[in-house]
Amino acid sequence: MPVSDEQCPGSKLVKEPKPEEITCPWCRAQVEIWTDETKATCRGCGRMLAREMAQSCLDWCAKADECLKSGNYRKIKGDAG
Repeated sequence: MPVSDEQCPGSKLVKEPKPEEITCPWCRAQVEIWTDETKATCRGCGRMLAREMAQSCLDWCAKADECLKSGNYRKIKGDAG
């Protein structure tokens, strides 16, 4: 059975990432990081910022790789690992 957004309400969060701002702990600059990223470079001081990924269907769904045909599954899981 094909995977669809109707079957998986959580897939929209993964398929349509949104930008967020976090504060660099070193220089206090605002850094844009997308909800599907674990790392971002601060434009203020050049340091790499890392954060924990929120739990999502990628962590437990057997169809996650099929659902994200664009290759984002490997990108996201690779960043988090």
